[in-house]
Amino acid sequence: MPERRVVVVGYPDAQLLDIACVTSALQSANWSGAAPEYEIVLATPGGHPITCASGLTLQAHEALEQLRGPLDTLVVSGGIGCMAAADNPLVIAHVRRLARESRRVASVCTGAEILAEAGLLDGRRATTHWEWARHLAAKYPKIQVDPDPIFIRDGDVATSAGVTSAIDLTLAFIEEDHGPEVARRVARHLVTYLQRPGNQAQMSMFTAAPPPDNSLVERVMRHIVANLAGDLTTSTLAAGAGVSDRHLTRLFLKHAGLTPGRFIRHARTEAAAHLLASTSLPVAVVAARCGFGTAETLRQAFVDRYGVPPSHYRMTQSSAAERAPA
Repeated sequence: MPERRVVVVGYPDAQLLDIACVTSALQSANWSGAAPEYEIVLATPGGHPITCASGLTLQAHEALEQLRGPLDTLVVSGGIGCMAAADNPLVIAHVRRLARESRRVASVCTGAEILAEAGLLDGRRATTHWEWARHLAAKYPKIQVDPDPIFIRDGDVATSAGVTSAIDLTLAFIEEDHGPEVARRVARHLVTYLQRPGNQAQMSMFTAAPPPDNSLVERVMRHIVANLAGDLTTSTLAAGAGVSDRHLTRLFLKHAGLTPGRFIRHARTEAAAHLLASTSLPVAVVAARCGFGTAETLRQAFVDRYGVPPSHYRMTQSSAAERAPA
């Protein structure tokens, strides 16, 4: 048996991109000189063809029930069919069985639901698509769900965020298995980032939908984003909104899921990330423009948010030739 047999679990109404991002990256690694090569297997219940959520049909290589280990990697895809798959006791039993026979286990997007139902995420930190995170946390309280990172590795179990974040996770696996040069060749072939940090936020608050059902919170958020270098203490924001500090905090927690201070820190950090990747401004200037005051304060916020310092983020997210001067 090849050393690196990778099984991707699919099911009816799985997300085609969840499957393709993993399999395409692994096949690119094979073309790029990975040795031993990955043997890529799509396994489905009964070995039946599956119609993906996009309407396209995929032919399975093997039946999930007939697979035997040892396996190198087991990857469970996500998709709108994840709930039905998680409710299928045969799917859960065989995923749980194969996980015991695998060197590492991973999920893409809402595939975390299936790992969670199998008990494979209990006591672990995990992520999923940002729209699914609250559901997962509420249904499986033993899991420490973090909706921010694009992927999380906790021991031999990894979870990734929505859809294309599977490329980032698979690149991390390829680099671990075959070294950075093979991973670089794969990234170039796929025309994608090589080292997008796992802790990079999967959903920007600048493109997220505004908080529903509360115009006051939305108005305060818009003020924050437009005045990042200004006085954004909770007292100042509350006075401007005509409410008490405590009431503003309650509204933010209810409608945004975080305190005003936490939202401000996230907004400032995201703005700084944009400037670091798109300009050659000194870090101290970026910090001042985004309301951090000092470069050290920015560094601490960056490490908390993305898991890397600003200098590393700039190095991996842009090249000097691409940066505008201001």
